[in-house]
This record gives sequence, structure tokens and C-alpha cells, in this order.
Amino acid sequence: MDQARSLDDGSEADPLVLVVDDDARVRQAIDSLLRSVGHGTLLYEVAHELLDAPLPERVGCIIMDVRIPRMSGLEFQERLAERGEHPPIIFVTGYGDVPMSVRAMKAGAADFLVKPFRDQDMLDAVDAALKRDRGRRRALGAASAARSRHATLTPREVQVMALVVSGLMNKQVAGELGLSEITVKLHRASVMRKMEVRTLADLVRAAELVGRDGQRG
Repeated sequence: MDQARSLDDGSEADPLVLVVDDDARVRQAIDSLLRSVGHGTLLYEVAHELLDAPLPERVGCIIMDVRIPRMSGLEFQERLAERGEHPPIIFVTGYGDVPMSVRAMKAGAADFLVKPFRDQDMLDAVDAALKRDRGRRRALGAASAARSRHATLTPREVQVMALVVSGLMNKQVAGELGLSEITVKLHRASVMRKMEVRTLADLVRAAELVGRDGQRG
């Protein structure tokens, strides 16, 4: 792996762009381009170097030649997905055949650039990928927070929440659970407070974030 280049201010919050290409001249050219607009980078010659350990926490996107030795970019993309890691990947190639492009994009690639590409096309692709990654991280954070709040609910509150977000009225929930309507109202108020929501629509969105992993009781 080539030496890492950080942003000038050294901020730990700044995302890193990983560049993977077996051609040293291409690696250095992309590195210089990205550093010229303030991006921090890490450079790699082969993809398998990145699979020896979890990706760095600050990775915002990966730029990768699709035809590198020992492990193709598409195989690397699949291996990362198997590990549950989904950073935006910008593939570059000197061949650019359509089937490969379609396969990459269907598997979640952020972009696919054919060499030689314009500097501005690369910068635009990186900016879009970093924006996508920020959105992904926000969504993951919101889901994690919702699951943490959901974990504070009692088993009965979990039942009430599930029935409420399914569209049942308090009276119907009471009938389903064999409770009084006033008891359901108390449980519902507690659910709203613990989930930190104010409206039914907010509660439904929170339930979607919790997902199936949050079903218990």
C-alpha cells in the first residue's frame, strides 16, 4: 500500500478516498487530482490488500480499476458485500464493455468511468459518491438509534407499537391484546415517549428503521 495522504487540516471527520489500481502512474495521477481539491487518499496496488482487515472507518468511497491482478474489481465488490461493507465504488477500466458495466451498477457501483476519463468526470463521480456515503451513514445512524430506543420498550409496549403502526385504533388494539382501552392509551403514550416521536407518522417511520430485527416479545 502506498503512503496515506490526509487532508491539510487533519480532521478525523474527513472521509478518505481509496484508490486501487495496479498501474502506479494511474494511481499517482488520481491521487494528485484528488489532493488538488482537498480529498485525503489511501493508495493500493491490488484489491486483496483491502480484505485483510475491515475497511478504515473514514472510507467515503473507493476508486478501483475493474481489471486488476489476482482479484477483479467486481469480485472485490462481491467480497465486501458478503462482509456487510458497502462503500460506494467507482470503477474505472480501459475496456468498458457493457456487460461488465451493467453488472457493476446492478451490484451497487456508484459510477463506471472508461479510461481515459476527464478529470472533471472523476471529481464529479467522487463528489456524488461521497454524498451518497454521507446519506448511507446518516441512515445507518438513524436506524441504530431507533433500534436502541426500541430495545427500551417492554414486551407489552412492543406488541402495542406493532399493532398501532399496522393501522389499528386504540380500541382495536385493546381487543387484540385483551386490555382495556385506557391501558392501551397508557402503553401507547409510553411507546411514543421512549421512541422519541410525536406523531403516528413518526412512529411508523421509526418502526421501519427498526425493521424485523426489532420484533420481539
